[in-house]
Amino acid sequence: EVQLVESGGGLVQAGGSLRLSCEASGFSFDDDYAIGWWRLAPGKAREEVSCITVRHGTTYYKGSAKGRFTISSDNAKNIVYLQMNSLKPEDTAVYNCAATNEYGLGMCPWSYQYWGQGTQVTVST
Repeated sequence: EVQLVESGGGLVQAGGSLRLSCEASGFSFDDDYAIGWWRLAPGKAREEVSCITVRHGTTYYKGSAKGRFTISSDNAKNIVYLQMNSLKPEDTAVYNCAATNEYGLGMCPWSYQYWGQGTQVTVST
């Protein structure tokens, strides 16, 4: 059974940093899986921030994450990280990681099969 557990959220001032972790179980990072980070802010649609193919380490970024966030993986620990720098109040959201073994090349997956419960990130002014 695939399980994803996020951690690392919290309250931070604007301009600060946080590192989110997504610990995955039920599959190996030697397998062909993609893991993405999504966020859901109040009153907004859920949006994907970034994704990584854990076997190959290919990364993709979307929107305002480009240049501020970095996704990476520790394949020995089955953990995917999202390093978030220069945080802004508009980054406030619940952040979820998601996984799938069905994806194409050159982009983040269209959909994900497995989701974690999420971790709250709040950025104050």
